Amino acid sequence: MNYRSNLERVLSKGKLAVTAEIGPPKGSDPDKITRKGEITKGCADAFNVTDNQTAVVRMSSMACSCILLKMGLEPVMQITCRDRNRIALQSDVLGASAIGIKNILCITGDHQSFGNHPESKGVYDIDSIQFIQTIKNMRGIGVFQSGDKILSGKPDIFIGAAANPFADPYEFRVDRLEKKIEAGADFIQTQSIFNVNKFNIWMDEVRSRGLDRKVHIIAGVTPLKSLKMADRMRFHIPGVDIPEHVANRMKNSGDPKREGYEIALELINDIKKIKGVHGLHITALFWEDVIPSLVRESGFLPRP
Repeated sequence: MNYRSNLERVLSKGKLAVTAEIGPPKGSDPDKITRKGEITKGCADAFNVTDNQTAVVRMSSMACSCILLKMGLEPVMQITCRDRNRIALQSDVLGASAIGIKNILCITGDHQSFGNHPESKGVYDIDSIQFIQTIKNMRGIGVFQSGDKILSGKPDIFIGAAANPFADPYEFRVDRLEKKIEAGADFIQTQSIFNVNKFNIWMDEVRSRGLDRKVHIIAGVTPLKSLKMADRMRFHIPGVDIPEHVANRMKNSGDPKREGYEIALELINDIKKIKGVHGLHITALFWEDVIPSLVRESGFLPRP
């Protein structure tokens, strides 16, 4: 069987996939990406490249993805609807496919008011669900969102989407996931999980609707590097649910960095046992050097 990407191959063969996030720098130095790629090479099946995360200007996701490709690493290129209209979104899909990018994660994007240019105008011409549908039609029937035909090469993209099991209104979280699946998502990467009990409730509903058999669900894990990071994520990042017992472990530890690592390791070992979870997505926010040991100690090496 021909697979669009290595990530699709691993997931389709029923193996637990591992993806890891690589954050682009606030500058044009390609060595920043190269070094992160060298640190994490061999530890994941594909590597997410964020697109101006938290609405802060960084090196473009396509440029960083291209650097990873040259290193022999497979990128998952994120594209946000916040910064582009439907013309630019489709153009970037064509460009990504042309240079060998096979995985695209479609996200709406954090609101620009949270970033370093709060006065900028968000585009939001179409949302992530519409964007997923657009790529599906470009790939499947060879048409643009306008209905015009693609004339020279359909983009053969493995389509990804994000899901937040913890955001409000909580009762609609699985409904939104289902819409993304119906629109054409092939794989889902979730928000970072700290509350395993609440994630289990979400997964119960996912399984009851049979959605885990329609899409590959990759669960997010973020190692907490410090108490400051834990507090910021807990109180200032929408949709992050850090329970009291986790917060207290970070607060009472004599070595919060080590404690954050141990918490992440425990979370991975709990999450990978949950039926319907097809992989782990490790978001080590600008702490990429922790990824190799975290993957190794959780039993995910060597990669298939």
